[in-house]
Amino acid sequence: MIEAAHLHKSFKLRKPGPRKGLRSLLGGSTVVKEAVRDVSFTIASGEFTGFIGPNGAGKSTTIKMLSGILHPSSGSVRLSGIDPHRRRVDAARTLGVLFGQRTQLWWDLPLRDSFEVLGAMYRMEAKRRKTRVDELDGLLRLSTFLDTPVRKLSLGQRMRGDLAAALLHEPPILILDEPTIGLDVSAKRDIRSLLRGINRELGTTILLTTHDMDDIEQLCGRVLVLTDGALSYDGPIGGLRSRIGMPASIEATYRTLEQAQSARQKLSQLESGSLVAIGVQERTLIVQCSLEQRSFMDVLRQLEAYGELEDARMHEADFEEAVQRLYAD
Repeated sequence: MIEAAHLHKSFKLRKPGPRKGLRSLLGGSTVVKEAVRDVSFTIASGEFTGFIGPNGAGKSTTIKMLSGILHPSSGSVRLSGIDPHRRRVDAARTLGVLFGQRTQLWWDLPLRDSFEVLGAMYRMEAKRRKTRVDELDGLLRLSTFLDTPVRKLSLGQRMRGDLAAALLHEPPILILDEPTIGLDVSAKRDIRSLLRGINRELGTTILLTTHDMDDIEQLCGRVLVLTDGALSYDGPIGGLRSRIGMPASIEATYRTLEQAQSARQKLSQLESGSLVAIGVQERTLIVQCSLEQRSFMDVLRQLEAYGELEDARMHEADFEEAVQRLYAD
């Protein structure tokens, strides 16, 4: 659905001269900044993919190249086989875009009127546009504020309206840039549920860029990480944790405190670094282990040999911490 091949984008920036003001700008030399370097990936139909990276990594530049706003310095983009830089109209029908900090709705018009304007822009027949708005109303729950001016909508309502606007012309691809930015916990949960439904019920291919790691972890089956303009990771979230080498935490509750303390002592005598005792809280022994070296069931069998287990729970490393470590590397 989305194909990016060896994308590269560089910008020429003017370096100010020794004098101040306009003469300095006109007389200064230029430097070339590489914003994106040899980025390649393919996103299949129906995939929900996260696209993350620190500020200045080149995410926005890549998104703009994918959507046809910017031309790559080299490399190519295809959206359902369409080059968005050469066939802009066809690409626009294929793609829906939502920028969380910008709206494509008309500020002083009722939401319904914004849909009429957008429908005319996409040359949708009036009957089809009305049917589509009804479909989106059922999915996004718009009816209570369809006739409210956009400027009077809450942030959560406006985001639902923007989602509907991006989906109005039935695009198979949706690119989202910070769709939950500024929303409270309840509104974020609502938007995530809606995005999950759009992906599952409509089969829409979604590329999501965000700084909210909860968005990525709850919605995406795959994550792309951009660092210093280059793709540093492409794979599942679990694989990202493994790549960083962050251990999982296991809480094993024994029948008695003595058993938990004995298990800790026996583990501390082992030289293996794949299973490390952290401490005992009441009857619960807390250990850390590398899931790359040992499976959870293998660890569980070893812990059961030290006493009678009543319960065992595993907690994988925090996803946000794993991402921050990757950025730092």
